[in-house]
Amino acid sequence: MIIIAGLGNPGTQYAANRHNIGFMAVDALQRLPSFSPWSRKFKAEISEGEIAGEKILLMKPLTFMNLSGEAVGEAMRFFKVKIGDIIAIHDELDLAPGRARIKIGGGHGGHNGLKSLDAHCGKEYRRLRLGIGHPGDKERVHGHVLGDFAKSDKTWLEPLLDAIADNADMLVKGEDSQLMNKLALAVGVKTEEKPAAKPSKPAAQSHIHQARNSAQPKKLPETGPMAEMLKRMFAKKD
Repeated sequence: MIIIAGLGNPGTQYAANRHNIGFMAVDALQRLPSFSPWSRKFKAEISEGEIAGEKILLMKPLTFMNLSGEAVGEAMRFFKVKIGDIIAIHDELDLAPGRARIKIGGGHGGHNGLKSLDAHCGKEYRRLRLGIGHPGDKERVHGHVLGDFAKSDKTWLEPLLDAIADNADMLVKGEDSQLMNKLALAVGVKTEEKPAAKPSKPAAQSHIHQARNSAQPKKLPETGPMAEMLKRMFAKKD
């Protein structure tokens, strides 16, 4: 079994928060035809189904963000799920809105949900990081993550969530680069092109060498003192 846990806070007052984009993503997955209705177990809302031939347990911990690991850890132990078969979907301040990245392990970066997962499950789980942008000032971070998405965010948020569900098989099979391409296309993010390489400069030459290369061969004088001297120097001896 693979556990896909969306991180967020329970309750209608938090439902549209940027911090709840993980909940939103698993809600999109739960709408796939194979999944059961939401029920409650393991201190979470859960839904069981199948993606790409794999049994999947979707989870939305009801423990609040800071204790997310309690719920996921309980389900992990019950089903004897390996740490590498846990996928956490969460908000990421260090990514621009609409951007997505996936990685295995790493630090929690101050994210309390990840910190709790690290403590209760281990660190080598997969993380689908969904960008919500940074407000630019540390003092404004709390209000930013617990603030609702703006109406203008719908232009990328809804396509992103739909694309996660539409390409869930890639997420489950670990086809990370293909998944990232699909998500980028869905929100209209173009792949950054590398600037063309500048033509390399020829190796530096000394001024003597340059002079030798650029100088035209000079015609030897045929008359005058120099001509007479050259004739004597190179004349064949009898």
